Amino acid sequence: MYIVNSNNGKIQQRIYTVSELTFSIKSLLEERFPFVWISGEISNFRMPVSKHFYFTLKDENAQISAVMFHGQNRNLKFNVKDGLSVVGLGRISVYESRGNYQIIFEHLEPIGIGALQISFEQLKAKLSEQGLFDEKHKRPLPFLPKKISIITSPTGSVIHDILKTIYRRFPNLHIEIIPVKVQGDGAEREIASAFELLNLRADTKDSADLAILARGGGSIEDLAAFNSETVARAVFASKIPVISAVGHETDFTISDFVADLRAPTPSAAAELAVNKKDDLVRRHIETTRLLTSCFFNKIERFRIRINETSKRLVDPKKKIQDLRLRIDDLTSRLIRLFENNLRLRRERLVWRVNSLRANSPLIHIKKVNDKLQQNNDNLLTYIRIYLDGKYSILRELTAKLNVLSPRSIMARGYSITRTIPDSVVITDVKQVSKRQELEVMVAKGSLICRIERILNNG
Repeated sequence: MYIVNSNNGKIQQRIYTVSELTFSIKSLLEERFPFVWISGEISNFRMPVSKHFYFTLKDENAQISAVMFHGQNRNLKFNVKDGLSVVGLGRISVYESRGNYQIIFEHLEPIGIGALQISFEQLKAKLSEQGLFDEKHKRPLPFLPKKISIITSPTGSVIHDILKTIYRRFPNLHIEIIPVKVQGDGAEREIASAFELLNLRADTKDSADLAILARGGGSIEDLAAFNSETVARAVFASKIPVISAVGHETDFTISDFVADLRAPTPSAAAELAVNKKDDLVRRHIETTRLLTSCFFNKIERFRIRINETSKRLVDPKKKIQDLRLRIDDLTSRLIRLFENNLRLRRERLVWRVNSLRANSPLIHIKKVNDKLQQNNDNLLTYIRIYLDGKYSILRELTAKLNVLSPRSIMARGYSITRTIPDSVVITDVKQVSKRQELEVMVAKGSLICRIERILNNG
């Protein structure tokens, strides 16, 4: 790179420092490759005490340093080791201290998992970025729901497991089953329509307090409907809390992340949704006994305190007499205090009135008026003297001006000759010509004359 010097116009070569050049390369790489999918074979794998993954990703012709931090690698469901072929999503960066470029992985999976898994991870990242997984959106489950809506297939074993568990824990609970397809074409739309139905009935007498979205285990293809954006947004838009119980304990779906609570199995969802009625009855009995015991103990303590207080009470009549005497004493003290305060204020007022009279503004005004009158008289005297002196000077200058005035000169027989109509004063015979009319100004009036003859030098 060359730089033109603005002072002398010369071209100077730009010299980078190592840090500047490395930073420029880092910025260029990170802007050009914000996120990339890359595949290769793992080698030189190591994991220090920080639990970050450091390894080299290589193929037949090249290799690149790679890192995956603990916050991302702790979610991996496979063991990373040398020789494993993987595909991952990461961003290119430069480690400035060593000048090496590397890829920082956000997601990693063994090659061969397939497009469904990649689609799952991409949708998961998208919805997470939009905030659908945030804890602030998670709602608590009702302590004792009056009605539970179960969204699942009516023919599978899942619904029987859920109903069996719920009726074993709380026999007379109102259960509603919304039948939907849980896999295959149309499953996404049916599940979304079920949540739309629940939202339409929200805040009505037919509304449910809790929804359970459930199905049994299966492959990633079988669970595709629960990994779709349509179902995820339907769960997120639900107006009532949702428990997601999809697959086995090791299966995770997008609906699990969006729901208010994930259950490892459908039976576990039923246990999370409903408390045992026998436990609640037992807790109710124990709480009632505890409250009753506390209530009677409290009453007994109050009764004892009332008796003790009654013994220490003084006869109200005697107390009233003491208070009357105290009122009289306080009244007398208040009157004396008021009189003393009034006397002090009266003395202070008299002192201030005398001080005010001694420093009356009228006295100062009279003195100032006298001094102002004297100054006014002196000023008028000074003005008269000053004007008389100026009048004398004016008369003297006027006399001198009259002596030098052209009219005084013309009064002695002189005249002034001017051209017509330009009124130019004639001082040389060369200024005029024969037959030219001239104006001759005398002391009293002026004459219009015509030139008959011109004489030079008299």
